[in-house]
Order: sequence, then structure tokens, then C-alpha cells
Amino acid sequence: MEKLILVAGVALALWALSCLLMVLFASRLPDGLLRQIAEFLPSCVTAARTLRRHPDVPRRAKVALLVAVLWVVSPIDLLPEFLPVIGPLDDVVAVVLLMRYAARSIPRATLLAAWPSDPRLLERLIGRAPAASE
Repeated sequence: MEKLILVAGVALALWALSCLLMVLFASRLPDGLLRQIAEFLPSCVTAARTLRRHPDVPRRAKVALLVAVLWVVSPIDLLPEFLPVIGPLDDVVAVVLLMRYAARSIPRATLLAAWPSDPRLLERLIGRAPAASE
């Protein structure tokens, strides 16, 4: 039993260290597409949490945002996270679809104010604002 606890402790410590290293390396990435990809899910979760408390966001959008956050933090996935490259793919696809759905009914200024990173990534996600003449 002691060996099992030791192995579990070492595995947990290695996992925590790898998470810390990923955050450190992601923060040192140069500006560009790779950095935006690394920031994508955390930015979506942060924006969703902010928008869920905003009074201008309709109830159906708040429900979609809640589902997006729960999908990301849920330990149950369609594709296991340990699979390289495709592991987080179900999270990304679900969050993109739910954010696009919610963004249709949220005022663009509110959405942009809640987005914590480069707004160009959000515009890629939901599409550019219509021109003023439309």
C-alpha cells in the first residue's frame, strides 16, 4: 500500500510540474498564432465566467456559456486528454460551437470587454463585426 501511495504521489508531482512548465513556456511564446492557440481555452473560460454575471447577456447565452465552462472543467471527455493533439480537440470544438452560439445574442461591445486576450482571436472565433452601413 505504501508503494502505491508513493507512486501516486510521484505521478501527481510530475503532473503538477508538467502543468507548471506548460504555463511557463506558454507565457514566453512570441506573439502570433501559437500563442493565441495556447491562450484560447483559458480565454474562453475567463470570458464565459465574466459574461455569465453580466446583465446584458440573455439567459440562453448564459446557459450556453455555463455548458462551455462545465465541458472544459469536466473530467469526462469524448476523447481522452492523454491522446496527443486530438485529446483536447473535443473541448475546443465544444467551446467554439457554444461560444459562437452565445455570441449571436450578446452585444459585441460586451463580448469584447469580457475577452481577456487579443481580440483578433475572438473575431476569428465569432466573425468580424458588420460594417457600420449595414
